[in-house]
Parts: sequence; C-alpha cells; structure tokens
Amino acid sequence: METSGDEVSTPARSAGPSMSESRASLQMAALPRSDAFPVQGEVGPHLFRKLKLIGRGGVGRVYLVLLKGSEKLYAMKEMTKEEMIQRNKVQRVMTEREIFATANHPFIITMYASFQTKEKLFFVMEYAAGGEFFRVLQKQPQKRMTEDAARFYAAEVTLALEYLHHLGFIYRDLKPENVMMHASGHLSLTDFDLSKQATAVKPRVVKSSESFMDRAKGVFKNKRSSQMGSLEIVNSEPVMQYSTNSFVGTEEYIAPEVVSGTPQTASVDWWTLGILIYEMMCGCTPFKASQQSETFENILTKEVKFPDDVVISKEGKLLIKSLLTREAGKRLGHGGGATDIKNHKWFKDVNFALIRNLDPPIHPQIRDPHDMTQYKVLKDAEDFGGELDEEDPENVFGDFNSRRDVESQQKY
Repeated sequence: METSGDEVSTPARSAGPSMSESRASLQMAALPRSDAFPVQGEVGPHLFRKLKLIGRGGVGRVYLVLLKGSEKLYAMKEMTKEEMIQRNKVQRVMTEREIFATANHPFIITMYASFQTKEKLFFVMEYAAGGEFFRVLQKQPQKRMTEDAARFYAAEVTLALEYLHHLGFIYRDLKPENVMMHASGHLSLTDFDLSKQATAVKPRVVKSSESFMDRAKGVFKNKRSSQMGSLEIVNSEPVMQYSTNSFVGTEEYIAPEVVSGTPQTASVDWWTLGILIYEMMCGCTPFKASQQSETFENILTKEVKFPDDVVISKEGKLLIKSLLTREAGKRLGHGGGATDIKNHKWFKDVNFALIRNLDPPIHPQIRDPHDMTQYKVLKDAEDFGGELDEEDPENVFGDFNSRRDVESQQKY
C-alpha cells in the first residue's frame, strides 16, 4: 500500500517559460537526431504507437510504445493534468521531470523527452525489458536470492542513490517496484514523483584512520605519498532546503522518522536500502504485519530479526542493522553518505567502479519485445491523442517540455 501526504510547505507554481527558455526550446528542436532517440523536430503523441500497459502507479500509467516508422521501443509514462492539479502534485511532477532531465547515470532510467497535450503529460523513457525488480524477486525460489546476488544489486542501487544525492535529490520511495531490470540483468531506478529537491553539498577530503601496521609500513615509504594515501574523499549528504515531515512512501519501506512525523533527511534513503537488502535475502520485509497500524508500530519499536532458515553472513546482518538504525543521526550513511556504505566490510570485495561491466547474477528470460504478434492490435483511435499544448504564462506545467538528444550508449 502506498501512502502520501501534502508537504508542510508548498512551493509556488511555475510562472511559465521565459523568452530565453523559449529560444532554448527552439534550439533543442533543431538538434540532429540520435541513434537512441531518432526523432528530429517536435515530439508529440502522434509519433508513438501504444502496445501494452506495463506499469500503473499512484500518478499515472506506463506503456510500452513503438516509435512509428522504426523498430525503436520506449516506455511512455502518461499523467493527467487535471488529476495532478486536484491532488496538489504539480511540484512533484515538475521535480520528477527535473530529475529525469538532469540525470545521466547507468543505474537510473534515461528520459529522452517530455511533452504535454492540453490534457496530459508524457515522459518518453528507455525501456527496461526485464521489468520490475519486484517481479524478478517473486520468481526466485522462496522469493529470495543468494547473498552474493543481493550484494551485487545492492551495490548498483547504492551507486544510483549516491548519484541522486550528489545532484541534490532525495529519492524517498525506494522499493522493488521502482527498480527496473534491463535485458542485460542490470538495474536502474525510476519513478521519482515522491523525490524531494534539497541542496547538494560537495564531498569532503578527510584523513582516514590508519592501523598500527599501516603506520609502521609508512615509515619505509616516501613521506609525501604516505600522507596522500591517508586522505579519503567522503560524500556529504544533501541538506533539505526547508523542514519537511510529509507522510510519503510505501508502507513496508517507510522510515521511522516518516512514521513519527519528525523532520526528514537524506537518511530516509539509507533506511529503505536496508529494507531492500533484507527483502532480497529473506523474501519478505522485516516489519510487515497484517494491519497497517501494526506495521508502523513495528517500524518504531520492533527489533530486526532474521529467518532461521536463511543463511546470512555476520557482515551482512551488521550492515542491515546499521542501515535500519531508528535514530537517523546514527544510521549508517548519515555522516558520509554512500562512502560509509561502500566502505562497509560486506562490500569489501565489490569493485564499484567496474560493476557496470560485470556479468549480473540474474539474466531475465524475456520474449523478443519486437515480436508484434504478442500485442493486441490497436486501432488508431486507441493511440495517444491530443494536440500539443501551447506554452503560455497561465500554464502551470509551462517548463515541462524538454528534449535530450543522446547517442546510443553501451551502459552495461
């Protein structure tokens, strides 16, 4: 069950594009087309053929679509403007667009374009043929995966969260349903409608602590190189621009500070990472109960316990408990962000810099998405309709339209 609430402070609505922004839009429309998104000029609903509903969330639907006149497949998120306004989600959808338009990372879904009609908003995104990670987990024996597999995927998610925090965004809705698996078996995060914009803080250079043996070895080395070797770049977590205690998230993944209504920080993302790692290895979440109120009570008070029939290393259990520390200020990742987590003993054999080039532990079995016989034949009237909306100062989604012409990338 997904729960959400209004923000304590509601930012002002967008005033629409400026003259310079309008010129920038025209310049983008003139960009040459790319292999990844071979569309030149205006992007609109008339370009795409709706094939299949592949996702449904709290604020829209996601379809598998075909770019007409090509074999290019994309995921298209469709949202209704009236619903966004009535549910006070204008700022949320604009934040999601900002993340998609800004992010360029192998473990975050790429958006190629966003556009609007009179009634609807659209994101055109890369298609992850492996589907939701939630469904991948459901297909595993006892809905569990090995500790090594969980470590691999936890590392990819950690890198994605690290990148978002570097940009100044707090995700706030990590769960298997929002993690997509590509045909290659690698993962990418998507669905940022609950994300919060904060102020990015530059990493810090600190002097790392050395053991007695390391200091002894340093005596025989050049003094300068020894001093440089003791320095470490440590992440700094983004800082909220204003206090928020909004009740958002998914029941089993919500952090204690969200349940209790106390101010939130970027540490909510590290709590949800702990829940995800637990679920990957145990086949369930640690605080789930039959009633929502009991689940929330467990999140606030229950000790983390592991199933007797699941073998997890001492380091793995320690990492999970460190991430599921109820006091946000003492939670692993609160001080040094992803650096603290990547330096944990559970990840000691993981090369984070090369993980995108490694063979994933799971390769999804998928039918060729270009086999059109598997899709229902749709009439033209059932395709995406509507005329492109004119940009004017009264349009609260005036800054929504964007276009990214990126070359095909071997992301994995």
